[in-house]
Amino acid sequence: QLQLVESGGGLVQPGGSLRLSCAASGFTLDNYVMGWFRQAPGKEREGVLCISSSGDSINYADSVKGRFTISRDNAKNTVYLQMNSLKPEDTAVYYCTARKYSCSVYSGAYGYWGQGTQVTVSS
Repeated sequence: QLQLVESGGGLVQPGGSLRLSCAASGFTLDNYVMGWFRQAPGKEREGVLCISSSGDSINYADSVKGRFTISRDNAKNTVYLQMNSLKPEDTAVYYCTARKYSCSVYSGAYGYWGQGTQVTVSS
């Protein structure tokens, strides 16, 4: 059974950093594109970053450009989201997701989701 499990969330002060991890089981990441989405209270789920099977990344959220990066380690079956210079508006539940073929900004295009990890940026 295909599973995605996120970890690494927590409470951080503005300007701080966090690295989220997404561990996959039940399948190998090699043939999947992997995405990170987030959902803040009262808001729709939004795409943040996506990474292709070859390692090319796509940024879907202008607000995180220059601050967030996505990476993958296929040998460890894990995808990462490095978040630097965090701001209070980055507070959200962050979800890892997977699909085949190509990245998409639309959450409905992804068939596999993790349970989410809470990130709270506050002083």
